[in-house]
Amino acid sequence: MSTTDTRSTDDATRPAKAASQAPRQGRAKKLPTRDRLVVIAMVAIPTFLVVALVWLPAVGSVLLSFTKWNGFGGLDTIEWVGFQNYQDVVTIYPPFWPAIRHNLIWLLFLFIFPTLLGMLLAVILDRDMKGGRLYQTAFYMPVVLSLALIGFIWQLFYSRDQGLINQVFHSEVDWYGDPNINLWAVLIATSWRHTGYIMLLYLAGLKGVDGTLREAAAVDGASEVRTFFHVIFPVMRPINLIVLVIVVIESLRAFDLVWVINKGRNGLEIIAALVSQNVIGEATRYGFGSALAVIMMLISSVFITIYLRIVFREERQR
Repeated sequence: MSTTDTRSTDDATRPAKAASQAPRQGRAKKLPTRDRLVVIAMVAIPTFLVVALVWLPAVGSVLLSFTKWNGFGGLDTIEWVGFQNYQDVVTIYPPFWPAIRHNLIWLLFLFIFPTLLGMLLAVILDRDMKGGRLYQTAFYMPVVLSLALIGFIWQLFYSRDQGLINQVFHSEVDWYGDPNINLWAVLIATSWRHTGYIMLLYLAGLKGVDGTLREAAAVDGASEVRTFFHVIFPVMRPINLIVLVIVVIESLRAFDLVWVINKGRNGLEIIAALVSQNVIGEATRYGFGSALAVIMMLISSVFITIYLRIVFREERQR
């Protein structure tokens, strides 16, 4: 055999040898046993906690909402009543519709006043003003406090006998006790805490806006107000959605503050307080309270579904 034939044979067999020696494509690399156990634990433990602490209580509440049970005795004492609890809630339970109205007022109030104030503070603090860090800390400080503690703090202002407001204006208004004004007094206290949270969200969003957008708007002769509402604000659409969801959640889970004041009675009726009154209060009507909890969960699901649809739609458009 000639040298040329030998070279051609080697050239023909070289790709086959390289292919046989190359690692196979498409086959996932097998994790070591220890890594597999870690991955399984990282998935299994959170899944178990979510199922045990969220889904099982939710399913249990839905099932109990169709029953009549006072919590005493065994499970065999549970009486199936169908949709009777829901019918009673909307027809013969006096606090229900005032609670719905108060939750809507809570939602609109938080969406308008603290949200706009938090946005304004974020725009001001975004200018890197002197002492900006100190102001951010001061405005954000109430956020780390619980709503129950907020209620006690504002008692220093609202107390009828020793409150700061009545002492200054020489009045004797019972800000927490008068059913005509206590809701608005509580909303102001809630806004004190909510404004700092909204401020921080918008401040983070403003820090992430591309600076060239501001420069381009300035070159075109746009004022700062026009630049914000026509250039900056539309860019922060994800932040706006997050703020909207937070406002809805805060308005629906408003419980601590009104429960500390008067357990959700006398002008402060809200859905969460009604659930607690019927489940752990004097009535101990688990079925009736579960029906109220399911109604609250359905209202929350509407806003959550709308939010998820918007998010998924934006993901598909990218």
